[in-house]
Amino acid sequence: MIHVFVNDKPIVLTTVVEQEDGFKNYLLSTVNIGKVIKELNTTSLQSARLIGNSDKKLLKKFLKLLPNVVAGGGKVYNQDNKVLFIYRNDKWDLPKGKIEGDETIECTAVREVEEETGVSGLSITKPLSTTYHIFKRNGKHKIKITYWFEMKTTFSGELFPQEKEGITKVAWLDSDQSNEALKNSYANIRILV
Repeated sequence: MIHVFVNDKPIVLTTVVEQEDGFKNYLLSTVNIGKVIKELNTTSLQSARLIGNSDKKLLKKFLKLLPNVVAGGGKVYNQDNKVLFIYRNDKWDLPKGKIEGDETIECTAVREVEEETGVSGLSITKPLSTTYHIFKRNGKHKIKITYWFEMKTTFSGELFPQEKEGITKVAWLDSDQSNEALKNSYANIRILV
């Protein structure tokens, strides 16, 4: 099953039909995605399930429903095993951003972490999960596909929030602080951390 978030409510891509209880089933082949997004945003519906025929084709078919925005981001650890967080739009988040030109997704992730936080000396240690969420820009819904990477750094300098991107704080958070921050974060970030 793949989860695509509309705010903190998931659209679940699956081949299994279950009896509706707090969610609605829709056929992926005929779904009106705008209607599903509106229902998730304006009703008490907890989630939606889009039912397809083939596990292998679920995501590919879903991604054709809306324009895609590809991004890369990092879950960065320092030498004290603290995780790098940003604060934007009154929520704690991890640094990420859109791919530019023909750069690789790994280069995007490293560049975006550096730009949004001021942290340098980053090295990717492994890929993490890919997350999906739907957002609205200029009156149109889009799907953001974010490829995440675990990174390490020995950087110990000053942190600089990228204010032009709406970031107001950057912080290294230990395990307890991270758990507290996640209470005011996004569902796809809670899955990663």
